[in-house]
Amino acid sequence: MSQPLMPHATASWLVDNSALSFDQIAEFCGLHILEVQAIADDTASTKYTGRDPVRAHEITMDEIHKGEQNPDYKLKMLKGPEPVRRTKGPRYTPVSKRQDKPDGIAWILRNHPEVSDGAIGKLIGTTRTTIAAIRDRTHWNISNITPKDPVTLGLCSQRELDALVAKTAKKLGIEAPTDSRLDGDRAALIEELRRERDDNARRADEALRSEAELISGVATILDPFSNNKGAV
Repeated sequence: MSQPLMPHATASWLVDNSALSFDQIAEFCGLHILEVQAIADDTASTKYTGRDPVRAHEITMDEIHKGEQNPDYKLKMLKGPEPVRRTKGPRYTPVSKRQDKPDGIAWILRNHPEVSDGAIGKLIGTTRTTIAAIRDRTHWNISNITPKDPVTLGLCSQRELDALVAKTAKKLGIEAPTDSRLDGDRAALIEELRRERDDNARRADEALRSEAELISGVATILDPFSNNKGAV
């Protein structure tokens, strides 16, 4: 399914200007529901300026109204940006994230051993040789490799990982494992994000208060000089 050109900004607009459910917005924008939740609660790490998908001719108001009337309705795009098609080679990963790849690979090998090396390579953007070395524990840096969730590391999205696991399970004829972590962690994650937001606001208030006190103190010190100057 096509996605809006600016999914986070589009989700922000839909949260503010429609009665769509978070599930519908997440599905339409290609985001995880927790990302939409964070945008709605204003606890996202980045403040997004809403982008109107109606003016961008990506969806109609009639389509949005259909979704508002039926929470199970999946919104349909009028058009979407052409996806970038790779002809060959592994997935590109920013330089700052490349050192995290072995940890992400180790996590998938431990938690989803049914996923093929080729699929892992496409998801993470690595080679079969590297994956085999980590599996066989012959990697040159194996002593420092710690399995970490590739989603948390920013190597892929939760949607991509879930889709890969489900596709592999279907191909092998097994039941796809369900990720129940969100059931218990969702409220905790939202609470943590809110706490971080409140802490940041508190620190900003303290900084402003300290600055105001400093300015007041300087004014008090200078006041006698200004009075004497007037007397002269």
